[in-house]
Formats: sequence, C-alpha cells, structure tokens
Amino acid sequence: MLRVTEIFHSIQGESTHAGRPCAFVRLTGCPMRCVWCDSEYTFTGGDHLSIDEVLAQVRAIGCNLVEVTGGEPLAQPQAFTLIKKLCEEGYEVLVETGGYVSIETLDPRAKIILDVKCPGSGEDARNHWPNLDVLRADKDEVKFVIANRSDWDFARDIIERFELEKRAKAVLISPVWNGVDLQEVAGWITSSGLNVRMQLQMHKYIWGPEARGV
Repeated sequence: MLRVTEIFHSIQGESTHAGRPCAFVRLTGCPMRCVWCDSEYTFTGGDHLSIDEVLAQVRAIGCNLVEVTGGEPLAQPQAFTLIKKLCEEGYEVLVETGGYVSIETLDPRAKIILDVKCPGSGEDARNHWPNLDVLRADKDEVKFVIANRSDWDFARDIIERFELEKRAKAVLISPVWNGVDLQEVAGWITSSGLNVRMQLQMHKYIWGPEARGV
C-alpha cells in the first residue's frame, strides 16, 4: 500500500519538461522540513491505495508522461515498485526527489529530477551526496532551489565540484517563489559562465501559489 495525497492531470511546471501535459502521483510524507516548502499539505493525511489502484487512476487519465512526486516519494519503499510498474506499462516516468534517499536502485527507465538542498532550505546537511555519482547525462536533471546569494554560491560550488554540467542532462536553478529577486538570479547565472538553466514554476503563474491538484 501507498499513502497518496493526490493524483491529477495538469501541465508540468518545472524541469526541461515544463509545459508538457503530465499525470502527477503525489505521495504523502517527507522526512525533511525545508523552510520554503510549498507542499506542506503532503506531510500528513493521504489515502491508502494499493499500487494497482494507483495504476488504474493513472490509466484513466490517459497521459503518457507521469511524475511521481511528494513530499518525498522515495521515503515510501513501495514507491520503487510503483515506478517500476509504471515503466513496465510504457509510461515516460519522472521522479522528483529531494535527494535524501538513495536513487541507486530506482528503475533505470525512470528519469530523475534530483533536488539538491541549499543552505537556505535548512536541510542541506541531509543531502545524500552519493546520488550525484549515479546521475545519467542522457536522462537525469539536478535542481537547486535558490533563496539568496549564499544559496547560489553553494549551488555553483556543487555544480563545479561534481562536474554536474557533464554528469546531468540539465542543471536547473529555481528561485524561491517571491523569495529572491529574479533579475539578480538571472545576473548571477549569466555572469557565472555555467551551462545551467534558470526555471520559474510555471504552474504557480497559471493557477497561483496555493493551488492544489492542478
């Protein structure tokens, strides 16, 4: 069984897949408490569903792109089985993870979007650094949520130290919603010489920052 907060059909708001129709499976629970978290409603509650029940709801949506997210989806061991079964059914599967749990045993057909926690999150000490060693340059993406200049300096150091421009398909710099000046972030990126991508959370511009299930 899985604890599921919501399953819904929407537009992918982040990553290189932004703008694509996507079915979302948002699992309940997270071991981290990031200061800027925008999905605290996933920490508790949720419905207990079998993997077959989750798959049935995804099939009913009829969208080939599926993202398994949270909370922290990989905190539930059965999420690994769900991801495998989604891949077996031919879905293009994205896994959005905060990097606290090892991704080493994830189904290799899934595409990982790994959120490396910066100091501004309050959870940077919990990054599982070996995850960066198993990223695949043809599939996986790394995201840094930036709340201030110190976060940017941290992200830049990690990008360079782990050679993430080569190790990942894309390196995403995501400013905290209404938490940092977007023009400043753009300036930091353009002056760095790094091959990274600034991303804004498209779904929040469409439906607002408090919207759920859209």
